[in-house]
Amino acid sequence: MNYQSTRGGERGVSPSLAIVKGLAKDGGLFVPSEIPSLPLSVRELSELSYQDLAYEIMKLYFTDFTEEELRYCINSAYDTKFDTEEIAPVVKKGEYYYLELFHGRTLAFKDMALSILPYLLKVSTQKNDIREKIVILTATSGDTGKAALEGFSDVENTEIIVFYPKDGVSSFQEQQMKVQRGKNTHVAAILGNFDDAQSGVKQIFADEEYRAELLKQGYRLSSANSINIGRLVPQIVYYVYAYGQLLKRGELSSGEELAVSVPTGNFGNILAAYFAKKMGLPLGTLICASNENRVLTDFFHTGVYDKNRPFHVTSSPSMDILISSNLERLLYTVHADEKDVASYMEDLRERGRYQVSENIEQKLDGEFYSGSARDGEASVTIFQCFKDCAYILDPHTAVAKFVADNYSYKRGKQGKTLIVSTASPYKFSQTVLKALKEPVPEDVFSAIRAVSELSGEKIPDAVLEVMEGEVRHNTVCMVKDMKLTISHFLLS
Repeated sequence: MNYQSTRGGERGVSPSLAIVKGLAKDGGLFVPSEIPSLPLSVRELSELSYQDLAYEIMKLYFTDFTEEELRYCINSAYDTKFDTEEIAPVVKKGEYYYLELFHGRTLAFKDMALSILPYLLKVSTQKNDIREKIVILTATSGDTGKAALEGFSDVENTEIIVFYPKDGVSSFQEQQMKVQRGKNTHVAAILGNFDDAQSGVKQIFADEEYRAELLKQGYRLSSANSINIGRLVPQIVYYVYAYGQLLKRGELSSGEELAVSVPTGNFGNILAAYFAKKMGLPLGTLICASNENRVLTDFFHTGVYDKNRPFHVTSSPSMDILISSNLERLLYTVHADEKDVASYMEDLRERGRYQVSENIEQKLDGEFYSGSARDGEASVTIFQCFKDCAYILDPHTAVAKFVADNYSYKRGKQGKTLIVSTASPYKFSQTVLKALKEPVPEDVFSAIRAVSELSGEKIPDAVLEVMEGEVRHNTVCMVKDMKLTISHFLLS
């Protein structure tokens, strides 16, 4: 298996080198030369542990890793840092199944991939005889930052730098990053939104002069964002795992289609579901759920991607995105014409919009349904779910449920649906309490205690660590000063 850029500038790149590079030199994203088929039947895969399943899936994509190397990465990642033995439990509440991806160290689905990326990167640098210190540079809309910081903290021969929008993450998410330990961890808030942070990071990766300057100093840039193929591939695993668990429990019959509703921001999580489906997993419609920043919803309805619109700060901040980077991978996968993809991305850069061909529209229409939820609608969903099922949703998962409800209403109830639960309600405790019509303390930690009392569950250890942590990161910078900030972190 080799990798190539979505824009045609690089081909024949080995899996390990694609992981190290993060982004192709032409600004495109690395995609596999083909999507492989599942190595065993879904029934056979359902009998495997999460770790063994991860090996069976990832070995198809990371073909230059030995079995020993890949199992080292997997077993190092999926261990006691998750608070459930299943790693990604599936629970039934009401008419839906929920895939809980928040049982890792940072209480969000990003842990599923960012627990393994440091180990994949470590092995990859050794395989490619790279001697410089790797600098993980990433932008976050809330969850990626903490998960990356946690994953790379004190990992040998790495530094990690995270930029986040100053007023664009929840209080708890910001506190998670500000108390992060590790000699190699660096955090900066930018005076802008997530798209400013993400665009700034992409521009830095594309600045060959600056990258060459860092190389002379012994630093090589790489990424932990979902633009890195080492983030995307591990996410395929939990869709196969979830389907297998439902099959094993008798909730699904062999070959029965399972719709999936995913709260979507940068498009990586739902893209992994699409890859799983193309590998042969019997998934039905992929429901792309957006919040008020409904750029993806409008794209799937019209074929026009247009970021020229107001940016909304919502109660589901990890979805407050107007440039969904991984959509580029989807366009390439369904169309396989790098010239067209490069043209679309150039239109996006120059005019802030592009329109795909009718052929692409037709291909996507058969795979995806898209809808959006306003904050008030997500809030009502949280309230109703708790009333009906005594189950507390975070705001992102509530968006996914609201859109799944609308899909079921518009299309008529058709089969079973899995809702991807991407974050713990403890991360958004004040928003949750407000939705549940409970008193909302000003102090986020008092709110966390209140959510714990309502749910009847103890506060996770990962939350307690944040509550008791010492603030170590207070840097704030302008978007135009991101390069200066990086140089300050690394060279001062």
